Amino acid sequence: MPAFQHSFDPTTLREYDIRGIVGKTLHSADAFAIGRCFGSIVARGGGKLVAVGYDGRLSSPELEAALVAGLTACGLEVARVGCGPTPMLYYATYALKADGGVMVTGSHNPPDYNGFKMMLGKKPFFGAQIQEIGRMAAAGDVVAEAQGNDRQVDMAEDYIARMLQDYDGGERKLRVVWDPGNGSGAEITKALVARLPGEHTVINGTIDGTFPAHHPDPTVAANLEQIIAEVARQKADLGIAFDGDADRIGVVDDEGHILFGDQLLIVLARDVLKSHPGGTIIADVKASQVLFDEVAKAGGTPLMWKTGHSLIKSKMAETGSPLAGEMSGHIFFADKWYGFDDAPYSALRLLGIVARMSGKLSDVRKALPQVINTPELRFNCAEERKFEVVAEVKARLAGEGASVQDVDGVRVLTEDGWWLLRASNTQAVLVARAEASSDAGLERLKAHLVRHLTASGLEAPDFSGANAGH
Repeated sequence: MPAFQHSFDPTTLREYDIRGIVGKTLHSADAFAIGRCFGSIVARGGGKLVAVGYDGRLSSPELEAALVAGLTACGLEVARVGCGPTPMLYYATYALKADGGVMVTGSHNPPDYNGFKMMLGKKPFFGAQIQEIGRMAAAGDVVAEAQGNDRQVDMAEDYIARMLQDYDGGERKLRVVWDPGNGSGAEITKALVARLPGEHTVINGTIDGTFPAHHPDPTVAANLEQIIAEVARQKADLGIAFDGDADRIGVVDDEGHILFGDQLLIVLARDVLKSHPGGTIIADVKASQVLFDEVAKAGGTPLMWKTGHSLIKSKMAETGSPLAGEMSGHIFFADKWYGFDDAPYSALRLLGIVARMSGKLSDVRKALPQVINTPELRFNCAEERKFEVVAEVKARLAGEGASVQDVDGVRVLTEDGWWLLRASNTQAVLVARAEASSDAGLERLKAHLVRHLTASGLEAPDFSGANAGH
């Protein structure tokens, strides 16, 4: 029997990361095993240095210590950057020229979750690579035990200073409300805004793994109620919120309206395309058609791609895209930055744009073509059925002669607009969305989607009250 052997709960080995419920599906022994297996991959590739960070969850310090023990047992040097946002760990991996990076984070999940996001060299580590960690652990397929070492490295000042180099808003003093949501981006947020012009208020600015104010997910409107109220009270120019590990951003304009991920990407893309004419701007399949049209109008090349931050990052590198984004609030700047999803950096770039505007952010939002859409609707579907259902729907649509984009699930285009059905890569759910230029058109799209779900023996999701202007 090998000296090292370990079995993971199979539900924790996901498409983009390793994640589970602490004490139930995820334990310190798992963290050590991840260090041992990922460290072996790095060592076998000739690597010597891995950067490690952790978020503000109560379980993170213990998991980080076990992870580091596993990495050093592979003979590696570990640069421990401490508690902070996930993008700071990504930045550290670049700045320290590390051979890999691991972030201990449960992202936007409830407090009892935790997990691990990884980089191998400068690339995301995901998909089959994560399954390989499971195989290696079960087989005990790791490098011989050796004595590595670890050191503390404070990256916060370097990270903030590097971000500030790209602030291009001049001296105009904006009034901004920030909500890091008691997540691991809280301290960085406070330090960053202290060095920006303008008036800045940070709410929920203490790192607290119990998330006492609200759940740390800025894509859910209820979690933005507090910042919306504060923006109104202060008559602020905008509000910016982060998720639990600050790799996703939520934005509220001066009128308290949420700028959704695709709307935010339009604002950013118009600016980036000034210095990258014809540049490829990538968005996931859930984004509004308005985004793709506006990117083309601004002289860019819009590219619809699969949902998932690792998949988007890989596509950016392949196409040389300067900017990409997802509806979930992941924004990726390769223009002046490193191509990873970074909410504090995206916020800084947005502030520069707003500071240079003659009008208000709400004016930009209101000038966009008005469409009506459903939010992202998620409904349960057995793991073994979810991809089958999408394939069945696709086959029936082909029989109908429908216009379909199939880069990720099926996105069906009609005169009314479009509807989307895709299988989640991370949960036993199907995801649906629809968008039209009129209420009647949206009803027709929803009926078309429901007809296909019923034909595959599924109960349709509840669409009632799901329409919203966007």
